[in-house]
Amino acid sequence: MSFDTVVMVDWSGGNDRGAQPKKDAIWACLARDGRAEPPIYHRNRQMAEQWLNTTLKDELDAGRRVLVGFDLCFAYPRGFAQHLIGSEDTLALWDWLAERVEDAPDANNRFDLAGEINALFPGEGPFWFNALKREIPSLPRKQKSRHSHGLDDRRSVERAAKGSFSPFQLAGAGAVGGQVIMGLPMLSRLRHNFGSALSVWPFEASDAQIVLAECYFSLVPLPPDGHAIKDAAQVRHYAERFSAMSAADWAVLLDHPADPEGWVLGLGHEALLQGPMDSLTPPPLRNDCFAMPQGAHWTPVDDALAHLRAQLGPVTRIERISTHGAAGRILAEDVIAERSHPPAANSAVDGYGFAGALASGTHQLPLVAGRAAAGQPFDGAVPKGQAVRILTGAILPEGVDTVVLQEDVTAGPDAIALHGPLKRGANARKAGEDMTAGQVILPAGRIVTAADIGTIAAVGVAEVSVRTRLRVGVLSTGDELVQPGTVADDGQIYDANRPMLLASLTRWGVEAIDLGNAPDDRTKLRAILDDAAARTDAIITSGGASGGDEDHMSALLQGTGSFALWRIAVKPGRPLALGLWDGTPVFGLPGNPVAAQVCLLVFARPALALLAGADWQEPEAYMLPAAFTKSKKAGRREFLRARVTDGQVEVFPSEGSGRVSGLSWATGLVVLPDEAVDVAIGDPVTFLPFTGFGL
Repeated sequence: MSFDTVVMVDWSGGNDRGAQPKKDAIWACLARDGRAEPPIYHRNRQMAEQWLNTTLKDELDAGRRVLVGFDLCFAYPRGFAQHLIGSEDTLALWDWLAERVEDAPDANNRFDLAGEINALFPGEGPFWFNALKREIPSLPRKQKSRHSHGLDDRRSVERAAKGSFSPFQLAGAGAVGGQVIMGLPMLSRLRHNFGSALSVWPFEASDAQIVLAECYFSLVPLPPDGHAIKDAAQVRHYAERFSAMSAADWAVLLDHPADPEGWVLGLGHEALLQGPMDSLTPPPLRNDCFAMPQGAHWTPVDDALAHLRAQLGPVTRIERISTHGAAGRILAEDVIAERSHPPAANSAVDGYGFAGALASGTHQLPLVAGRAAAGQPFDGAVPKGQAVRILTGAILPEGVDTVVLQEDVTAGPDAIALHGPLKRGANARKAGEDMTAGQVILPAGRIVTAADIGTIAAVGVAEVSVRTRLRVGVLSTGDELVQPGTVADDGQIYDANRPMLLASLTRWGVEAIDLGNAPDDRTKLRAILDDAAARTDAIITSGGASGGDEDHMSALLQGTGSFALWRIAVKPGRPLALGLWDGTPVFGLPGNPVAAQVCLLVFARPALALLAGADWQEPEAYMLPAAFTKSKKAGRREFLRARVTDGQVEVFPSEGSGRVSGLSWATGLVVLPDEAVDVAIGDPVTFLPFTGFGL
């Protein structure tokens, strides 16, 4: 017996948490076959319950069997239900609570109801921790104030699960009592809404189409690929793990006797929940990811780029690292502010603070004793009509919303004099005017800059989820190649491509791996590719990318069933050999150095960014006047080595792909369109600086 769909829900007992995703809130995640959808944030219980009902109805209509796991205690210690309803019928206790709980997005009666329940027991308790400012009859604030209520503090499942909390603790660190009171009525309504199509494990047989089960999201540790918010990471991880279970796994997990205290699904089977580590590996690329739709003999550049963008995705794993070490890494999850910046209203200048605006004219304000400084807030409130000495960055004291610069003030020991007018709020920063707690401040897919490190640290985020560095191997092919520093005869050439490509990749922050030079020998080339595929995420080769007798790279890729020889309408370049070798993408670039570098920048760079988990990389482009003339025919897009001199773009005298010195001479590329064009001196042309390619 297994499930088609798994839904995991982290519940909450608090009020509406606002529109921005936050921790300690309601999160849910749906998964099938070990693949989870993005976690969903619900700002309040009403919205979450509506989503659950809609989702479960859709699953029923689709004929899928669903397991819904809640990080929520389904029952209380033995004797609790007996005392309240006269039996140990846990599901009847749910109905009893549903009749008495009052719940709205901005308020609920969980603390008052807990006090009313306590009054039905002897002594004091069992609920405790009144978190409200007002006193509630029969609800103590401290655990030690309870006595003689006659119940155990924990169920047997809490005693077995390390780190779990009592369902009677209503607030405080790790407390679950509030969410239990507010969660069981929701479970009761789900049971009645879906009737016989739903059962509750382990209280009922688990053969219904929808099965509810209690989970404990701290049962197994999270992998190092968590969402920026732990609650979201937990629902996703549990949804993935449970949805990957086999029928045999489920037979083990669901084998537990009915007990009025309930049980946590998976407790005692942690090794089964942990699963193999390879479950964290991204899905492989499809074998046909490079297969261009059939059509024209020559593929336009834009079509080739659009195909790469649509077909490729991340092949890297996710890890959690310190914010301080994240520069140059690719964010795997949105970064969400832990607190607002600034966290409180504060002064933007050194001066004097007071309340309200000042009209034109001369004003004199008495000074209160003391001052406000950064890290040393003023102790007390500033009376209306008085001022306080305040320094840059200091929190605005109570009674202050405006600051005047000290240079605009004549200060005495007990008063200040100044001229108006001055607007209310002048020289003061509002709390959260830069960033607010719960706000997404940096999106997934962004390459972290040094400035980003400051932004992340400013809102208190100590760790971020990033992609592991993409490992890219670089291989040159051809018997004619020799290494610089060796003697070359007239029939040999020094390998310029490999060091050039390796240097470019290193600048892009990937782990560039030198695969050396492969001879024109398919057996040896095959062995090199086998080794490379085992230790890289992508392979870039130069040479052998066409269809000639010695184009062994194309021939070998063709044997994988994934080969695609793209004849791109581009100059320099044209042939690109693409394919998968043992699941590893291979980009076969032309052999001429200029063509190899241009194809690396135009095609491989954005493709590698997607494989690494970053966003698609568009090059920077500027329209500048031409310092050259050219008549270009229609049919191909052309990239000319170019540089900017005195605000105009000049091009390298030769367009030959073998003239590698032109790459050093240039500071970028001029791109001419696919259509025919005649360029005259002063005409605007598109210039792509090498800096825009990350070089």
